[in-house]
Amino acid sequence: MPLSEDIAARLKRTEDGLVCAVVQDRDTRDVLMVAWMNDEALHLTLTTGRAVYWSRSRGELWRKGDTSGHTQDVHAVEIDCDGDALLLTVTQHGPACHTGERRCFDAGGDLGAVDADAGAGHA
Repeated sequence: MPLSEDIAARLKRTEDGLVCAVVQDRDTRDVLMVAWMNDEALHLTLTTGRAVYWSRSRGELWRKGDTSGHTQDVHAVEIDCDGDALLLTVTQHGPACHTGERRCFDAGGDLGAVDADAGAGHA
């Protein structure tokens, strides 16, 4: 069964037919990872309650946790105002990152941006 026409019409996809999916932990609100979805992945996510993505490197659907056991139970999927990004709110079972880190941003690390609140004159 395909993605509903109402939802499909709201999406602005890349040339490859993908939309960015930001994944957030339901309890901590931490951003766990960023992935990509095609229409089929989004449809499966919306209808099964398990996160399904499109693997750009493998060129195939990827249901989070099928090989690692680190599944994501989906509680909500929201679309941004432009239709070019999705926000998934999930319960993460095990690490979200393929490196074994809890968040993909723990594995990548801080780039050392200036903290605007740390500057002089900020309350």
